[in-house]
Amino acid sequence: MDPSSLPTLLLAFGVGYALGSIPFGLLLTRLAGLGDVRQIGSGNIGATNVLRTGRKGLAAATLLLDAAKGAAAVLIMHAAFGPTAATVAGFGALLGHIFPVWLKFKGGKGVATFLGVLVALAWQLAAVFAIVWLAVAATTRISSLSALVATVAVPVAAFLMGYEQIAVAAALMGAIILIKHRANIRRLLAGEEPKIGAKA
Repeated sequence: MDPSSLPTLLLAFGVGYALGSIPFGLLLTRLAGLGDVRQIGSGNIGATNVLRTGRKGLAAATLLLDAAKGAAAVLIMHAAFGPTAATVAGFGALLGHIFPVWLKFKGGKGVATFLGVLVALAWQLAAVFAIVWLAVAATTRISSLSALVATVAVPVAAFLMGYEQIAVAAALMGAIILIKHRANIRRLLAGEEPKIGAKA
């Protein structure tokens, strides 16, 4: 199969989407007997909302697994078909997490999965994301603001480092993440966004 052919890229996207759509936050909280995480806080299935249950271990596991599924999609398709298919798979994984078919297309906001995709595509960009996130979080203690600033920083860093294909993909993924955070942006502007670790 031609690594750059449409069937290959569609396969890469499909594999990425399937992996990305696994709702680890929802599964872990249900297994822990905490019910449906979508009924608390922001209502999303990501690690930040899982943290609002007060279970730091579950939140950490959600973060790692959501990142791992993005990385797995990229690594599998890179091994099979090369870097272009890997990038498409990463994009598919992000969309799968945000719009999972199993949850009527209502998933998370994509930050952890985006980070996992970056780890597998170019670890230097994942490092940029992590450093920016930590710096903003240490200053503001606001997870969403940290994620937004780090997400915007990644495509800029990718372009400056010469990862042009990844820069384009990161910009597209970043735009989707920003749109998914529009309610957070409104709360940030109003000074009402909750701090990291705050219970809902």
